[in-house]
Amino acid sequence: MLMAHRIEGLAGSEVEEAPASATPALHTAPAAPVAMMPRKPPLIAPRTLLTWLFGALSLCMLLTLWHFAVKYRVDFYIRFNNIPAPQAVLEDAIALIRNTRFQRHILLSLQRILTGFSIAALIAIPLGLLMGRNRIARELIFPALEVLRPIPAIAWVPMSIMLWPSNEVSIIFITFLGSFFPILLNTIHGVQALDKVLVRAARCLGANQLALFWHVVLPGSLPHVFTGLTIGMGVAWVSLIAAEMISGQFGIGYFTWEAYSLVRYSEIVLGMIVIGVLGLLCSGLIRLIGSWVMPWAHRAQMESD
Repeated sequence: MLMAHRIEGLAGSEVEEAPASATPALHTAPAAPVAMMPRKPPLIAPRTLLTWLFGALSLCMLLTLWHFAVKYRVDFYIRFNNIPAPQAVLEDAIALIRNTRFQRHILLSLQRILTGFSIAALIAIPLGLLMGRNRIARELIFPALEVLRPIPAIAWVPMSIMLWPSNEVSIIFITFLGSFFPILLNTIHGVQALDKVLVRAARCLGANQLALFWHVVLPGSLPHVFTGLTIGMGVAWVSLIAAEMISGQFGIGYFTWEAYSLVRYSEIVLGMIVIGVLGLLCSGLIRLIGSWVMPWAHRAQMESD
């Protein structure tokens, strides 16, 4: 009995002393990692910043070549004798930027391009989706449109003047024609290039025609649709400037042609630069909308780069 009590006492003392002997081990163990706050993403991604830097470098190289070609009067088949220097164009730009007539030229061209391009997109995209999905519609409509497609927009100027009641409507019509066919053909190609496995999988899952179109056909063809919109915007600007030079009384195309008629070389170059900048902004806006509508395509492009 006495031996049992001694054994229990020793066992109890060992149990009580165990935490004390384990205390130094707890102090020497490595501390638990502290949860770090998530880092905020930068306002501008490094890849985007690098793209902007390369773009600025490209423009600087172009301006430098232009400056030295004019300064040394390069005349090696390409003649820079009558080309104004960048400084002269900049001075004219500063003088004209507050001119209400010059502002009206720009605003009227923007109004025409947005009107004609919007009408073309609203007609070409649904028609392209229909022709891409329906063989009867494609065989019925495509031959007639294919006959009209090779006709340049500039060749439509006399006909459009006779067709429409005013020059303003005829210019918008020519702008519409310039952007209509690229949007239509790219939309048709986008529908036809859709992976047939996706279509069969959706049908096996019980999707009806409306669900198949909304969840498979339309998202799958959107990259081609936005490619057509970007190309169509560029062709629309070409058509608009040609129409304004021939039959317009206002617009940046008319401003450029008027400067040529009055031998104002700096204003000719300024008009060309304004056309290029406006076209760049319009195409950039389409790409921005495309990255917002198709975030998956934007991520895939970033990963491939």
